[in-house]
Amino acid sequence: MTTTPSATAAGDTDTGAHAHTNALIHETSPYLLQHAHNPVDWKPWGRAAFDEARERGVPIFLSIGYSTCYWCHVMERESFEDEATARVMNERFVCVKVDREERPDVDDIYMAATQTLTGGGGWPMSVWLTPPGALGEDDPGLRPFYAGTYFPPEDSHGRPSLTRVLMGISDAWTGDRAQVLRQARSLTDAVRERLAAEAAPVKIGREQIVQGVQQLLQSYDNINGGFGGAPKFPQPVFLEFLMQIEPRITDPQQRAVIRDAVTHTLDRMAVGGVFDQVGGGFHRYSVDAQWTVPHFEKMLYDNAQLAILYTRSAEDTGDAFHERIARRTLDYVLHEMTGPGGAFFSAQDAEVNAHEGQNYLWRLTELAAAIIDEGDIKLAADLYGLAGGANFRDPHNPDTPPANVLRLSDRPDVLAQQRGMPVDELLERLDSINARLYAARAERDQPGLDDKAITAWNGLMIAALAEAGAAFDEPRYTNAAHEAAAFILDHMIDETGALRRTSRDGVSKSDGLFDDYSFFISGLLALERAGVTEVAGRRTLDEAIRLTALARQRFGDPDSGGYFDTPPGRTDLIVRARTTYDGVIPSAVSVMIHNLLDLSELTRDRRWLDEAAGAMASISQEIARSPVGAVNATRALDRILALDAGAIERAGMTREVRVAPETPPVEIYADTERIELAPGEPRTITLNIRVREGYHVNAHEPGVEGLIGLMIDLTGGSGVVADINYPRGVAYHGAAVEQGAGREQLLVYEGDTPIEVTLSLDESGAITGRPRLRVIYQACDDAACYEPRGTVLEVEIVRAATSEQ
Repeated sequence: MTTTPSATAAGDTDTGAHAHTNALIHETSPYLLQHAHNPVDWKPWGRAAFDEARERGVPIFLSIGYSTCYWCHVMERESFEDEATARVMNERFVCVKVDREERPDVDDIYMAATQTLTGGGGWPMSVWLTPPGALGEDDPGLRPFYAGTYFPPEDSHGRPSLTRVLMGISDAWTGDRAQVLRQARSLTDAVRERLAAEAAPVKIGREQIVQGVQQLLQSYDNINGGFGGAPKFPQPVFLEFLMQIEPRITDPQQRAVIRDAVTHTLDRMAVGGVFDQVGGGFHRYSVDAQWTVPHFEKMLYDNAQLAILYTRSAEDTGDAFHERIARRTLDYVLHEMTGPGGAFFSAQDAEVNAHEGQNYLWRLTELAAAIIDEGDIKLAADLYGLAGGANFRDPHNPDTPPANVLRLSDRPDVLAQQRGMPVDELLERLDSINARLYAARAERDQPGLDDKAITAWNGLMIAALAEAGAAFDEPRYTNAAHEAAAFILDHMIDETGALRRTSRDGVSKSDGLFDDYSFFISGLLALERAGVTEVAGRRTLDEAIRLTALARQRFGDPDSGGYFDTPPGRTDLIVRARTTYDGVIPSAVSVMIHNLLDLSELTRDRRWLDEAAGAMASISQEIARSPVGAVNATRALDRILALDAGAIERAGMTREVRVAPETPPVEIYADTERIELAPGEPRTITLNIRVREGYHVNAHEPGVEGLIGLMIDLTGGSGVVADINYPRGVAYHGAAVEQGAGREQLLVYEGDTPIEVTLSLDESGAITGRPRLRVIYQACDDAACYEPRGTVLEVEIVRAATSEQ
């Protein structure tokens, strides 16, 4: 098998084979590495690029895309690899590349600018920004003033060429800068209004849920399934909403309509070409209304959400076909999208050798050569539609012979009945045919693989595997979910206990964003429901609660009860956005509301419901304006109303603002600076937790559900095991904590608290990396609990030297 590489290897600085190498060579993103040898002098998003733009006094050309984007590849081949175009770009602009999957916060801001300016958007996204200092010495710049998506190398089909656009913008910057800056101010104001405007709570309720159902049924395609026309996306959030609402409908006829919309859509997607009939898993969307010809890239987030839908449908209805699709989707992910450490890769490319879908297409001669058996050849050609002629012609390479995207005309049980054979026999033969086709396909050049792990998307897949593992009693899935969660907790958390966004080739990068927290917490809660109560040496539920509190501290808006997408103080962002739209991926705030409701159910603690209601009140205007646009939040609204119909209205009336202490009120000391470990010889050290007067730290077991207890673990290496003798906390006398109908005593650490930690080598007997002890704690006073903090102790942990006889 030959593989089309996803990108230059991360960190590969060997430039001997390339005429050009730019600053992207030092990045880890496969998308950025794909552009590391363009003649364009690309720079990553960051201070170095901004400072150069300030010094040169030229605009920034910002190009945003992702590694599996077909038109991103096209624009690179046509323009960014062209020496003449690159010369114009380098001379007149500072050119910056951004991977939208790595920096969705940057992508959201400039997509809003592009849509505001042009009425549409997409990738590659091309945006021109003011340099820092353009509006005065203290001006941070980065204001958009012109934007578009794909630009061809020559004027074509009403689109100006990229060179024409570049020259025009450069001339305007030089000759009419005042007008450019007016445009930049105006567009930036519009983006800020669109992404960050605060809205007072409004009354929402059952009316919005009914509107959401009606609007979806009006756009439902009762012939082909799905919603709207071509191009047609799966839209898992729509289906999940309808699946939840349907049992609550009292009118039998209305329930039947909703049930049919869900089931028919799931059926038509599963038999169409949008589902990879040979290898399993779903492509991103269909270019036609019949789900036949897909846009061939495969995204982790699509397959995670769709696997959950088919799992729930199978569990609710007993539909064996839907269980089969759920299993084939998850098996595809485990086989092709899982890294050696257990984390999941991001995506597979749509094209091979500059031909879209080349790996997935078949002609009758190719199919026959792979299957060999005459009876199976005839059956495969019949079932997969080759007997009726080709259904695909490459629009970008018209000289390529037509071919077929494999699809079924109907469900296997219907096809078996039509052929007078038992469905089990048909499926057995189909599985045998698929195995031979898959083996032949594996010998072809393969699509590029974006092999970075994204915390948010991993959270979605962890949830899917955990839910399917429990539903189908399939330990393979539960174990895979557990392994992925452990990878994130071991390798994608920094020394303070905060999440990182991406990991590739052993390098974790970028602070986690709100969606990383929301989606990963969702995965942890799914594991807890599946009976996996411990991950990476931590209690699953406790870790979900800890990260929920950390997300509230980092992203929460105490004035509104809602959340921002990014932490405060980001100087490289012109606006601190708060996204509520539920599209192909649900919004982080809607997922967090569901997490809070799940925590309320798992802990039976009323405060989680109240917090969910507060977050719901903060986005109530968006739900009132468009129940479908915020459909995952509308689904959460249905859950809240079922629990307490007045919770949201009450939450919209009161807000509590809590300010963190200026300096950490906790100091941590160890009784040694170095510890040497030998096999079979554990060593014990003592840590002292010193808490300033007037404060306390929640004990390891605080005695109250929902609070973050002090935790000690190891970070930065492997090969060492820590056994911690946590002392029981002392009773907190400042206040009691309400819990359900009774009162629980909170246990805390105050003053000086010694904790013994026994370290030993694990079974490997070897230490890798630089393992260090980490203490994660949450300090509180009588008025508030503050942001959890992490302290890494500089106690050197090494393997004892052995003497040779």
